[in-house]
Amino acid sequence: MGVRPPADDTDEPDVIEFGIAALDARLTDIEISYPATAEEVRDAAGHVEVPFDAAGHTVTVADALGETSVRRFENEHELLDALHPVFERKREATRNSIISQLRALVPF
Repeated sequence: MGVRPPADDTDEPDVIEFGIAALDARLTDIEISYPATAEEVRDAAGHVEVPFDAAGHTVTVADALGETSVRRFENEHELLDALHPVFERKREATRNSIISQLRALVPF
């Protein structure tokens, strides 16, 4: 997923990536040989923090792997598919927090 930042700030990127799009971008810099177990992915990329919402809240790949029951990935696509629900749950949980609801009421 991605969201456009405010138009008045020209120093920022055109799109802020989060969730699976951000994970996919970060995995390009990490060497993982597929098929791979969850432990192999954790060893290679567990330390990587991935934003799961436009506000910049993050989760590590290791923590996200801990929240899925899939233990083997034939390719990167399967890894992304397995972790997608984890990122969505975290995004929804943050969006429904009282602080997020209050921020939505303030127009700045």
